[in-house]
Amino acid sequence: MSTIIGIIPARYASTRLPGKPLVVIGGKTMIQRVYEQAKKVKELEEVYVATDDARIADAVKKFGGKVFLTSADHQSGTDRCAEVLSKLDAQVDVVINIQGDEPFINPAQIALVASCFNDSSVQIASLIKKLDKENEVQNPNTVKAVINSLGNALYFSRSPIPYRRNPEAQITYYKHIGIYGYLAQVLTEITRLPQGAIEKAESLEQLRWLENGYAIRLKETDMETISIDTPNDLIKAEAYLRVNK
Repeated sequence: MSTIIGIIPARYASTRLPGKPLVVIGGKTMIQRVYEQAKKVKELEEVYVATDDARIADAVKKFGGKVFLTSADHQSGTDRCAEVLSKLDAQVDVVINIQGDEPFINPAQIALVASCFNDSSVQIASLIKKLDKENEVQNPNTVKAVINSLGNALYFSRSPIPYRRNPEAQITYYKHIGIYGYLAQVLTEITRLPQGAIEKAESLEQLRWLENGYAIRLKETDMETISIDTPNDLIKAEAYLRVNK
């Protein structure tokens, strides 16, 4: 049986919402809410926060969480996860990278990513959700994914893909949800890869992995996520909490 852990990258710096992991939502910091949701996932042997900031580390310790201070030079949460993995003494088979800005993430989504690794051929796993609104399809901030018949990603893009040249074609568009699972060895490998042209063009790190021949298994979810990126998102999160206590 595989040993699976969850890691929550949490960066203090944020252009639109500085100190984002420490904002308080309904009496708890956002990082505490994410951590508590992750701890509900029975498939996870352990959950850690990976941060570059002592203030976040102190807050995690205060609520009883486990935390690693990592380099401030990492370009992505994937790199931060890889550093934590390198510091662990215990055997780890799979790492789940859990977004630190989704305080109400459903534990079932994390478990769904973990379930992908029941297939021994899976190297990397993530989630997708059907898009039914045209404005989301056209929105470059909504990353779209195209999958093959095996359930693996063909490509990710900020553009609407596939392009509908034939207006009568029945196309389902999928939104990529940015939670990742990696085989431990694969996580170590992909963080050593140089950036490629398509990653730089789209500003999507997963394109580096595809460009280098790694397969990304995608499972479909119907659960929506609520990300906190702006002060206005905080207002929406408080409203959500009042309705979903």
